[in-house]
Amino acid sequence: MLFEVLVTVVVLVVSVRVWYLTTSGRCHSTRSMKGKTVIVTGGSAGIGLHTAEDLVRRGARVILACRNLEKAYKVAAQLKAEASQGGEVAVRLLDTSDLNSVRTFAKEILDTEKHIHVLINNAGILEPPEKVMTNEGLELTMATNHFGHFLLTNLLLERLKQSAPSRIVNVSSLSHAGVSSLDLNSLNFEKEVYRQRVPYNRSKLCNVLFSLELARRLEGSGVTANSLHPGAVKTDILIPCHSIYWRIIKLLFFLWAKDSELGTQTNIYLAVSEEVEGVSGRYFTDCKQVKPSKLACDKDLAKRLWEVSEKAVKLRPEEKFC
Repeated sequence: MLFEVLVTVVVLVVSVRVWYLTTSGRCHSTRSMKGKTVIVTGGSAGIGLHTAEDLVRRGARVILACRNLEKAYKVAAQLKAEASQGGEVAVRLLDTSDLNSVRTFAKEILDTEKHIHVLINNAGILEPPEKVMTNEGLELTMATNHFGHFLLTNLLLERLKQSAPSRIVNVSSLSHAGVSSLDLNSLNFEKEVYRQRVPYNRSKLCNVLFSLELARRLEGSGVTANSLHPGAVKTDILIPCHSIYWRIIKLLFFLWAKDSELGTQTNIYLAVSEEVEGVSGRYFTDCKQVKPSKLACDKDLAKRLWEVSEKAVKLRPEEKFC
């Protein structure tokens, strides 16, 4: 009896895994990116690395914006060795949890790069077990996943406009749907108890809302902004998580999740595909446009989040380009 149960479980697990992987979307565009400059935050590991790898193969100049320079330089050397279409790789220091780092990175990019054709806001973390605040008074997960990318995008926006047609790709997650309400006066847990899973889910909702409002502000500029869910992907982001909840998630990911290469497909699709030329303010998964949660479609909430985020990152008048 026990043997039959085990066989049934194994067959079920394998069947679900095969179904999930075979139905996952793939980017079929063969578009060359020669002559294009692409920035990938968190480009030294996981889906960021494989996104960069694909774009380098297409001939792009890819800038790996990473906080671990030693790791990033090793990745860059590997990507350069594999480049066959004249692609280039550069490495720049960026920690999106540190607004000073974001400003320093943006200044260096503006001083050295004449064009930015694609900005992929990919870097992200899961929340730590206990609340951690940055030097700027922001909760670490929100700073890394939302506020840092919000500031970075605004600082690079004029160059993106000058490089139009250009694209902004914000990596979110289906986890955004786990948020039922958003108190804009407590984004950093000023008025509530810090609980695990909430910071990550909240930051991913902010990614979708940010894309929605950004797209509205960029109408007619030639710059598009979209967000995406890459799917359940086995990456290093889960390594530091040791709670019972995350141990279960790790097990499920081990059994069913995509590898990083398959998990990059929607990133790549939004960065290069002709099918989304001019498409903006949308949410994608498996290389298809889908509807996000009801809260993520709230245009008024997106507008108010933008205003709160401007204050949180202390965006200056001369840094506003939309």
